[in-house]
Formats: sequence, C-alpha cells, structure tokens
Amino acid sequence: MMMMMMVSDDCLVECKIDDDSDEYDDREEVQITTPPPPPEFASKVPTPAPKPATPSTGPATPTPTHTPSPTLPVNRDPHGINQHLKVEVSDVLAEPATPHSIDRVWLHSVVGFEKARIWTYCILSSLFAVPLAFLCGIFLALLACLHVWFVVPCIQLSNTFLPCLRSLCMCGVNVFITPFCTSLALCCSQIAVTLSNKDYHQMRNKETA
Repeated sequence: MMMMMMVSDDCLVECKIDDDSDEYDDREEVQITTPPPPPEFASKVPTPAPKPATPSTGPATPTPTHTPSPTLPVNRDPHGINQHLKVEVSDVLAEPATPHSIDRVWLHSVVGFEKARIWTYCILSSLFAVPLAFLCGIFLALLACLHVWFVVPCIQLSNTFLPCLRSLCMCGVNVFITPFCTSLALCCSQIAVTLSNKDYHQMRNKETA
C-alpha cells in the first residue's frame, strides 16, 4: 500500500540553470537561502545533553596551612600596678661627661648592676613568692568572707531600718525641739545692743589705766 505525501510550496526552491559555463564563472555567486523544513520533516531525534566536564587529572594545589605564631611572653602586669618598679640602669647610674671613667669599668658596672638586680630578685622570689602568695590568698579570702557575710548584710539592714528610725527622729524633732528653738530665736531677735562713742572712750580709758 503506497502512501503519498504532499509537499507544500514553501519547500520548493527555484534555481536558474545557465547553459553557458563561461558566463557562470564571471557572474557573482548568488547565495541561496533555503527555508527551514516543515515540522513533519523535522528530525525526531532529541538533542543530546551536554557532557559533564571531566575533572582535571593535574596535581591538586596544596592548601596553605596556618603556621603557628611563636609563643609570646605572658604579660604578668596587665593592669600596670607596678609600673613604678621598672627601674633601669639609667634611672640609677649616670656619669657626666667631665668625670669620665674607663669604658670597661662603666661596662662592667652596668653588667654587675643588672645581674645583681635580676639574680637577687630571682632568689628572693624563689624563697618568698609562694609563702607570700599563700598569705595574700588567705587574706583576700578572709576579706571576701567578711564583706559577703558581714559588711554587706549590715549595710542592707541599715538601709532597710534607717528610714523607719529617721521617721521617728523627725517626729521627735518636729514636736519638741523645733518649737523650743523657734521660740528662743524669736526672743533673742528682739535684743538690740548699741554702743556710743562715750562708752567706747570710757572703756578705753579703763583699759589704759
């Protein structure tokens, strides 16, 4: 059974054929644009999906590792409570230009000062640092205990009961002391003292006599 397919006129292209080949070479090439085929002649094959990119087989770039910083010296005086103890050689020893000692003598004096200061402090701190720190800890613990369990409760209780006592004291003052002082002030305000020149001369004569 034969099936006949109908082709639309849009798919037909008109081409001119010249018999003379020489004239065809001299003519300009004519660009022929062909319209797209109708949907029934289009290919039914789906467009292939793009292939995923293959990973590169080159050597991986090493991740830079963080190099640990050198250990910094610990600040043992963060609040600066002992800044006045930072004594150097120039704070104690100073040689003027005129009385000038030998360079080696000055150098050994500076070295001796520094070594004596450092080693004496190290020895004394080795002997007394731990016991004194122990005593300071006991003293601070005792002070904290007294502050928490005695001083602060007394202050809070005083702040609680003092307003009542203040009210009672103010009532007693307003009832008894204020009227008496007001009356005494009114009595004393009426007293006037006058001094004449005659009395002043008499008193002066008595003093000279």
